[in-house]
Amino acid sequence: MANSDDVFRAQGEVVATLRNASFRVKLDSGHEVMARAAGKMRRGRLIKILPGDRVELEVSTYDPTKGRIVWRYR
Repeated sequence: MANSDDVFRAQGEVVATLRNASFRVKLDSGHEVMARAAGKMRRGRLIKILPGDRVELEVSTYDPTKGRIVWRYR
């Protein structure tokens, strides 16, 4: 993401796991977003993201259909 002003944070639930470490996330507002795991989450591969998990996203204001998963709740 470009700048902290260019994104907003939202919470949602992972609906599906897709190829290339992508996920389909349904936000609490009802919208669906394609999201990828943030770099630190992918590096160690210790954090598994599965369908049904609650996550926090940074969603781009330029393209609100894409986002980045920055936190997974237990």
